[in-house]
Amino acid sequence: MTSPPALLALEDGTCWPGAGFGKIGETTGEVVFNTSMTGYQEIITDPSYYGQIVVMTAPQIGNVGTNPDDDESHRAWVAGFAVRELSPIASNYRSRKPLNEYLKDHGVVGIMGLSTRALVRHIREKGAMRGAISSVNTDPERLIEMARASRDMNGADLAREVTCDEPYRWVEGVDAQWYVEPAAWMPDEPSAARPHIVAFDFGVKRNILRLLASRGCRITVVPATTTAEEVLAMQPDGVFLSNGPGDPAACTYAIETTRRLLGRTPIFGICLGHQILGLALGGRTYKMKFGHRGGNQPVLANSRVEISSHNHGFAVHADSLPPGVEITHVNLNDGCVEGLRVPACNAFSVQYHPEASPGPHDAGYLFDQFIQAVRSRARGASEDGAQG
Repeated sequence: MTSPPALLALEDGTCWPGAGFGKIGETTGEVVFNTSMTGYQEIITDPSYYGQIVVMTAPQIGNVGTNPDDDESHRAWVAGFAVRELSPIASNYRSRKPLNEYLKDHGVVGIMGLSTRALVRHIREKGAMRGAISSVNTDPERLIEMARASRDMNGADLAREVTCDEPYRWVEGVDAQWYVEPAAWMPDEPSAARPHIVAFDFGVKRNILRLLASRGCRITVVPATTTAEEVLAMQPDGVFLSNGPGDPAACTYAIETTRRLLGRTPIFGICLGHQILGLALGGRTYKMKFGHRGGNQPVLANSRVEISSHNHGFAVHADSLPPGVEITHVNLNDGCVEGLRVPACNAFSVQYHPEASPGPHDAGYLFDQFIQAVRSRARGASEDGAQG
């Protein structure tokens, strides 16, 4: 593969030379890093990375190729992709296309051969910042100005830009070979008796919907701007708030909708959905220095340490939460709030990703807790109706 020279320039004026791969062109975005050893295809297609140039810390990427089953959405969302070494071969029985071709087909500009270890240390010290990649014109001053002129993540309402256009049904479950006891999730009951979950698409990942479907749910996915009245008209047994990109405080419509739904139906939020729930409860969020992105973050929950998958650059202020809100999960690296529960409203959330397709699956029990809350409420409503 012949690779043209490429350059990544950051808004602080530092430049990182390499070679182009994927789409040959230019791109801008917030430069962040991910420490996962596996799952690069899921990262590339995760809508939560919209507007971001992702630097992988693993020294070689691409060794298992790509396949149509591992996409987390219908397209690639990363603004750019940076690796130390692109594997020259893909040796996996599921591979259908090498990573270079996959990125070309999806229009993703890549840069390889740069010193990712030094770059990640720079981001950890200085913080995530805007950057620009070019494999067509590597003039440093021009790219630095491109980086500085690009969109800032603070105040960016990106959920509107990645959400679905209209409501749709989701029925596909997980592939049973990747889970220990998936057969136990699906109850033997007619479709009409299964709980109805309305899932907000702020940038939802397919595996979240698969795990809900595999636990016997009927799922309606709705756009990010759907109102509380529209949701309640669908007669949900539970509401799910999905992951997604951007600044949670900018999603004022979703915050207000969630506030109006509190106490009306069980609510479960993941990632951006967790932050939106925190804001709806009266809390505040803040932008982290460089965020959490990777599959190896330790989280303390119920005196037990979970190894978990993360992708977030914002977090909920612990001291901003009102009485009645319990902090259930805490990051052991920096004390960041990783989970909330509001017993009075039958609502809870986690900052990390219990559904992560590449794993770990330590926190899959959270889906069971949500379904238990949904079914418990449905039984209570049914009994009340019978007594009335």
